[in-house]
Amino acid sequence: MRILLVTASLLLALCSNGFAMVPTTVIRQDTTLQDTLNNDTLLVLDKKYSQLDSVFVLALTQSITQNPSKLAEFPGVGLQQFLKANAPGVYIQESTGEPGALQQMYIRGTAMPLLTKRDIYQTQPLVVLDGIPLISDEHPFAFDIQNYTFNRVGTATNLLSHIDMNNIARVEVLKDLSGAAMYGPMGANGVIILTSKNAGNKKRISFNSYVGFAQRPSVTTINGEYENDFRKQFYDRYTSNGRYTDNDVYPLYLSDSLNSSYYGPSNWTDSYYRNALVHNISADISGGSDRANFRFSAGNMKSQGVADETALNRYSVMFNINIKPLKWLLFSAMVNGNRLERDRNRSMRDRFSQMNYIPDLSSPLAPNNEVYKGYLSKFGDGFDDNFNNTIQGHGILTFTLGSFSLKSRLAVDYNEGYRDLFYARTLLEDNSYASNYYGFNQRLIFDNVASYNINLKEKHHVNLELGQSIQWDFFKYNNAYAYKGVNDFIKINLIESDPNNENYLNPLAFPRELVYKFLDRTRQNIFSFHGRADYAFEDKYSLSLLLRADGSSNAQPTSRWFISPVLSLGWNIKSDLLSDHQQVSRLHLRASVGRLGRLNAYDNFSQGPQYTADIGFTGNLTMAGYNGFAILSRPYTFGWVGYGIPWAYTEQLNLGVDFGFRNDRFRGSLDVYTKHDKNQLLGMPSYAEYGYSQAYEVGMNVRNVGAELLFSADVLKSDGKSLGWTSTLNFGFNENRLTALPGGADQIIIGDRLLRVGEPIDKFWLLENEGIYMSDAEVPVIEGQALAFNGIQLRGGDPRWRDVDGNHAINYKDKTLQGNIMPRIAGGFLNEFSYKKISLGLNFYYNLGRYLINEDVANRFNFINREGTTEISSVKEITFWEKRGDYTKYPIYNPWSPVIAYRSDQDLFLEDASFLKLRTVSVSYDVTEIFAKRMKFDRVYLYASAHNLFTLTSYSGQDPELVDYTGYDSGYGMPIPRTYTLGVKVNL
Repeated sequence: MRILLVTASLLLALCSNGFAMVPTTVIRQDTTLQDTLNNDTLLVLDKKYSQLDSVFVLALTQSITQNPSKLAEFPGVGLQQFLKANAPGVYIQESTGEPGALQQMYIRGTAMPLLTKRDIYQTQPLVVLDGIPLISDEHPFAFDIQNYTFNRVGTATNLLSHIDMNNIARVEVLKDLSGAAMYGPMGANGVIILTSKNAGNKKRISFNSYVGFAQRPSVTTINGEYENDFRKQFYDRYTSNGRYTDNDVYPLYLSDSLNSSYYGPSNWTDSYYRNALVHNISADISGGSDRANFRFSAGNMKSQGVADETALNRYSVMFNINIKPLKWLLFSAMVNGNRLERDRNRSMRDRFSQMNYIPDLSSPLAPNNEVYKGYLSKFGDGFDDNFNNTIQGHGILTFTLGSFSLKSRLAVDYNEGYRDLFYARTLLEDNSYASNYYGFNQRLIFDNVASYNINLKEKHHVNLELGQSIQWDFFKYNNAYAYKGVNDFIKINLIESDPNNENYLNPLAFPRELVYKFLDRTRQNIFSFHGRADYAFEDKYSLSLLLRADGSSNAQPTSRWFISPVLSLGWNIKSDLLSDHQQVSRLHLRASVGRLGRLNAYDNFSQGPQYTADIGFTGNLTMAGYNGFAILSRPYTFGWVGYGIPWAYTEQLNLGVDFGFRNDRFRGSLDVYTKHDKNQLLGMPSYAEYGYSQAYEVGMNVRNVGAELLFSADVLKSDGKSLGWTSTLNFGFNENRLTALPGGADQIIIGDRLLRVGEPIDKFWLLENEGIYMSDAEVPVIEGQALAFNGIQLRGGDPRWRDVDGNHAINYKDKTLQGNIMPRIAGGFLNEFSYKKISLGLNFYYNLGRYLINEDVANRFNFINREGTTEISSVKEITFWEKRGDYTKYPIYNPWSPVIAYRSDQDLFLEDASFLKLRTVSVSYDVTEIFAKRMKFDRVYLYASAHNLFTLTSYSGQDPELVDYTGYDSGYGMPIPRTYTLGVKVNL
């Protein structure tokens, strides 16, 4: 047993030094077996996680480990920001710099086309905190009641913002099934494991704090004069005498050049942008004895946004305790609680989509600061209280009798969100608005794991494991909103809540006919069994076989269970063949193959044909009744759901090599993989004669293939007195292909996307632009018929779109698949320099082979079709008065043409969005010796950092990162700011 622990310790140390961005020790050097907590505090997590520390899994899986002590110095808000650029194969999509807003993570590509935000929910990796699988995003079922899906109703806050990196001792990313399969179907998209700092037997007090500011961006503002000159070039070319006609009423706000609100100073940025404060303070205390120890921490983080007075404020507490009353019994418990308070943006698009009400849009906000401040002051007549409470916790009992152990755990993850909102009538055509939202997500887990270790003749190591798990998930929300309150002073009394009042449940402050109430809930229960057998021969060969059975209540009764086998193999070539080779310090081959089920997020698919409340009116998608009577109908808008739906699943093959040369001075890993996700559901056009928009059918298959490299080198070895330089490069290459569609279809059109078998699922579907027809005579004519677009004859001033199929007609058949939304290569380049007590870090982040549509510029040129129309796409924010992009690179088309010359679905607006960012420059100085002379300090450490310093890109827009899953840069992403911080860490 002692040899097994020593071997595990050595292997873990090698992996940590080989894969960590900054070398870190994650296991004690003392492995002597004693009847104390010294041997147990590293194993207080569930058996799934502790297995990762075993000799078997370290030899079989690629586990990229990060050092959170460095990550905690970064002024990030969500876990996604901490992971960006730090692990190959992990792509972070940060579509806005608004603090606490939603962000996405993708490990080894995406398993399905991202057509809606519902798909994003099902492609996110599992995040595990101390063995607790977290609910990292709110369930998307609330989108069913929304006309607009820019944000989900409720708080729309990134739930992973509750992670306080000061509490985290280790971050691991598991990408192949050899490690991720232990978490069952929830790990099908990869697993990110967070391990909190352990309680200790020695009394210790630690403190970490930084303070800084985010720099206000420098932008080029414009006013009515600039906009008028911009439009004048179109009038000069395409109207008689450069004047508008009776059918084209020139916008009123541009028609009077004496209007100082629009033609005067464009200084709105004085109220919109700001230098913003960021700070974090965290302290913890730990201590105990040989039989019991604890750790308690508390902290506060505040991050203000540089735009629109946005901010996130977080309060955190965490408590860990370990008690060993008997030699064979260990009790461990953890509680982590947080409160997230978010000041959201005040954009009109988000406000109108929340209200389901679009007013007259003929006059946008004026760029004059005094006028803009008057508009902002109206928000003070209302409120927008937006906050989340989260709590995670577990209790674990571990029984150890020799080589046999039994671990029993009860764990919970709970979060709730509140949003109370009131807009005064002065903000919207004398129409006040109020809404109240409450929702919660709850996960309860009970599991048991038994294991038995066998050590034969110090050569053969065997571990046998059996486990059972039950998981209950419950998601719920209540949402109500109302219009036209009696006045702007009664803001919250939507209904009478006193049961003894005769007006019980009737609205008080709003007309009954204009109060809308929604509530919904959904559940999922998962029952799992697993068995695992691990075998290692000396330090040369490793083998692991996992077999698990998972049952889900979201699966149909005929397919409740899914069986998942995973086989992993390892060969330590260094130990077996090259033990005497001095130049090779490590050479290890890994392979894993297997399959794992994928969960359905919606319980709709478990029921077969169903009824729903779907009798909408007054612009609402769903209403639970009509004139006081409950109404049920077929789910025509959601789609037909039939019988015979099996589990979707992922099949994966991973081959990897870990290497080190010259005593690990040069080290790293290389992995190649294929990931084939099969049997996925897709809404296919069907049953239109019965009123359905689509039918969900099984059979969509997507394959991802790729390679990942992590290479680190000590370019200059430091002895503590000389200059040291460690450089680390990581990159992940990924490419996807659609291999099958339901029913054997070759292709399908969904919205503005074309999915074609054999092609990537993230390509844009665009018209090919070849210039401009300068006159009617240039338009091709065949047999007396001029070339037409969707039946509309092309004329001078129209785009010259390529007739791909050569049938002398431009339509959707001439659109081609181009570019790709996801980057082909993403990664980071990190450099650490050290000299005596001083260190310098440079962190670069890059995306290569990624494209986007500059819809922001397309909308600017398409002013005729957007002007004055009452639809959400025509909203002009205050940032309308900000110049972005190079306008000279686009042809001067006829904006009045019925073909909509500046439509965004053409490659005229397709741009290469590859970039390289200097993400972080950090300087630190260990001043322990200075302070230790006066007080007893274990360590005093000062640091300063600057972030997001520059971006190298050919993209003409504001920032190639600020794009969501659609690949369209709408211009709504707030800038990711340049941030400067000063911090201190103290250990007593």
